[in-house]
Amino acid sequence: MEYRRCGQSGVLLPEISLGMWHNFGCLTPYETSRAIALTAFECGITHFDLANNYGPEPGAAEYFMGSMMRSDFCAHRDELFISTKAAYDMWEGPYGSWASRKHLVASLNQSLKRMNLEYVDLFYCHRYDPNTPLEETLQTLVDVVRQGKALYVGLSRWPLTAACFGYKYLKDRDVPCLIYQGRLNLLDRTPQQEGIVKQCQENGVGFISFSPLAQGLLTDRYLNGIPGDSRIAHDPRFLKAEALTPERLSQIRALNEIAAQRGESLATMALAWGLQQKGVTSVIVGASSPEQLRSNLKAMESAPFTTEETEQIDKLTK
Repeated sequence: MEYRRCGQSGVLLPEISLGMWHNFGCLTPYETSRAIALTAFECGITHFDLANNYGPEPGAAEYFMGSMMRSDFCAHRDELFISTKAAYDMWEGPYGSWASRKHLVASLNQSLKRMNLEYVDLFYCHRYDPNTPLEETLQTLVDVVRQGKALYVGLSRWPLTAACFGYKYLKDRDVPCLIYQGRLNLLDRTPQQEGIVKQCQENGVGFISFSPLAQGLLTDRYLNGIPGDSRIAHDPRFLKAEALTPERLSQIRALNEIAAQRGESLATMALAWGLQQKGVTSVIVGASSPEQLRSNLKAMESAPFTTEETEQIDKLTK
C-alpha cells in the first residue's frame, strides 16, 4: 500500500480506502463483511469510510464496525483512520436530518456509541444544508474537534462557494478542513469541471473520491446488459436501470476496449484513472468479497496513461 499526504496536514491516507456504504449492513452475512474488513487491513488499507445512515438499515455499518472494534480491531485502534458523517436522513422527526447543530451533535454521539469509539478520526458534514446558517454548521464542526469527539473534520458534496466559505471559517478557528469528499469517476467529472478539486489544492485540503466505479457501471458487470443478480436488478435505490442507456452501454464497451489494450480490466483502469488525477488523495472502493477487494488493489500497479490513451478516454467521456 502507498500512502498520500492529505492536503497540508500531517495525515497520510492509503491510496485506496474501504467504503462501507454497501455490504456492511443487515443484508450481508457478518462473516462476509468481517472477511472483507480484515483483508483490507491486512493489505494496508487503514482508512474505513462510514456514515451514520450506511447499512441497510441506517446505523448497521457502524454497528458492524463496533463489533470489529470489540474483537478483531481492539488492539489496532491507533493504526486505523475511521471516518463517519451526518446530515442525511437518519431518524424520524425534525432533528433526524440536515446540518443543524442539534442533528450533527446528536448523530455523532450515536455514531460513537454504535462504533464503540471514544472519538472518530474524521467527521464530515455529509451534505450542504441550504436552510441552516453556514456558521452554525461550521461552528459545530469546530466544537466537536475541541470536545475531543473528532480529530479532523471534512465536507462532503458541498457547492463551490459554500465550501470556500467553510475552508476560511474553519481555518480562522484553527480547525482546518482536512478533506473534501466528492464523486469523481470516468463518467462523472463534476468536481473537476466545477473547480472543486482545484479549490481543494489552493486551500491545502485533500480530495477523496467516492463511487470511482460509478456504482459498478465501470466494471464488466453490465457489458452485456443487466445481470439478474446485479445491483440494478435487486437494489435500484441508488443505481436504476434507466442509467444504462444504449449510449452509456456503448461508451462503457469502448472504455473496456481501451482497458483491454492496456492489459487491464475496466475496473482496474477506472480506479487507476482516479488515482492518477491531480489533487486526488485517495479513492474509496466498496467490495462484496475479499477477492473483489484484492482485485481492486491492482489499480495501484497500473501504468501511467499515455497521451493517446488520455485523449481516447477524454473523447469518450468528457
